[in-house]
Amino acid sequence: MSVKVGDTAPDFSLCAQNGSTVSLSAFRGQKAVVLYFYPKDDTPGCTAESCAFRDQYEVFKTAGAEVIGVSGDSNESHQKFAQKYNLPFTLLSDQGDKVRKQYGATAMFGFVPGRVTYVIDKEGVVQYVFDSMLNFKGHVEEALKTLQQLAV
Repeated sequence: MSVKVGDTAPDFSLCAQNGSTVSLSAFRGQKAVVLYFYPKDDTPGCTAESCAFRDQYEVFKTAGAEVIGVSGDSNESHQKFAQKYNLPFTLLSDQGDKVRKQYGATAMFGFVPGRVTYVIDKEGVVQYVFDSMLNFKGHVEEALKTLQQLAV
């Protein structure tokens, strides 16, 4: 199953790098969520993508959105990754890739986890899906463009 534009984003609860549990439903009615799935902490493409989200984080907050990264890495790995690159947003550990599979952010070549970003409005409806393994900064640019269009 792949989550598409117009679908209600499936709820989930995962552990964050600080040990707390984060549920998507906690944001409903409060703020939009930019949910990005990425393959692995501290790899070149994922670092470029995460740092691009970091560099625009204040713009996302101003647009009324929270940024959340998800990969199959452990909380400890996320903690080190976030500290090393000063990532100000939440990274969630999806060990076993249950949420990734639920969203349909599936693997490239059958083994590399996909790189997919979902823009979810504050009512919990998916407004945009961007799927690209190689256009790291495109995930940030397209998410911002979508949020700005929602604000009009």
